[in-house]
Amino acid sequence: MTGAASASFTADDYEARMERAARQAADAGLAGLLVAPGPDLVWLTGYTPTAVTERLTLLVLAPGREPVLVVPTLEAPDAERALGASALTLRDWTDGKDPYAATAALLDADGRFGISDNAWAMHLLGLQRTLPGTSYASLTEALPMLRAVKDAAELELLAAAGAAADAAFEEIRSVAFAGRRESDVAADLAGLLRRFGHSQVDFTIVASGPNGANPHHEVGDRVIERGDMVVLDFGGLRDGYGSDTSRTVHVGEPTDEERRVHDLVREAQEAGFRAVRPGAACQEVDRAARAVIEDAGYGEYFIHRTGHGIGVTTHEPPYMIEGEEQPLVPGMCFSVEPGVYLPGRFGVRIEDIVTVTGDGGRRLNNTAREMVIVD
Repeated sequence: MTGAASASFTADDYEARMERAARQAADAGLAGLLVAPGPDLVWLTGYTPTAVTERLTLLVLAPGREPVLVVPTLEAPDAERALGASALTLRDWTDGKDPYAATAALLDADGRFGISDNAWAMHLLGLQRTLPGTSYASLTEALPMLRAVKDAAELELLAAAGAAADAAFEEIRSVAFAGRRESDVAADLAGLLRRFGHSQVDFTIVASGPNGANPHHEVGDRVIERGDMVVLDFGGLRDGYGSDTSRTVHVGEPTDEERRVHDLVREAQEAGFRAVRPGAACQEVDRAARAVIEDAGYGEYFIHRTGHGIGVTTHEPPYMIEGEEQPLVPGMCFSVEPGVYLPGRFGVRIEDIVTVTGDGGRRLNNTAREMVIVD
């Protein structure tokens, strides 16, 4: 079975990605990359195993060598149908054989390798036991920018996912909020994301009243009341690429303070967006948004980073946070999502996905950022 977005890419695309990954591994001083089932494997090969089990599946990439995908024999037919399969060699192993010995034959016995963050511990320990001279670093640590710069086809898919999330917001703002549970509105949001093409819904945060002061509130049975501020944060995967947007609505007329805080966050979000340009450090986006909130006296209530990357997962590098000096490059995509969270009272967050262009940034979410009143 191939990844959901594989039809948008060709075998040449996957071959180029694998070659690029191997070059980046060499530049980072690694002997190669070991890629387990998950987003990295989908991005590099277009292959998603039917089921991830205790049987070892591992893509081995090394500079100057042909890519090899080690797979259980019973899953080899599916792997052969992946669009990227023509650019690699399949090496299958049968139950009762040692998959670590089969993999070890492909590796430098004293090499240091990047390995998928989500690789199972039992597989990493099996490799270490077979090749005790090897060492490993997580891919996020070793090659944090591996998937960060998107090509034109990826940008198109991300824009479509963003537009679908926008369509969901336009619909949800017309439903009844007052008198309904957060979980009811969250279910509406999930249904709308699927209606507009999402195959996977990763989160539908509906944080009403005092729950809005928790950025990652777990949707519950609180009944939404008139006078509540409600933070909506939702997203998932459409054709294999992510959406993630936040808007904060108000049930009935807001107070002057609620309007003031909402306008402040909107101004901070705009400042973060305006800071996006090629060559700027990621931390500059965080600094620009945070300065607006700090200057207004609410700095202690902005309690998370300003943004995170997005692609085949909804959270990935790069991160818009103080200390991240990675320069922005055209094709990078990430959220810009400042917020203010007043404990026991309410919260406000406004979030768009932004891509870096040749001379600035482009929003992939385009719904109203002004205060929206709902019933």
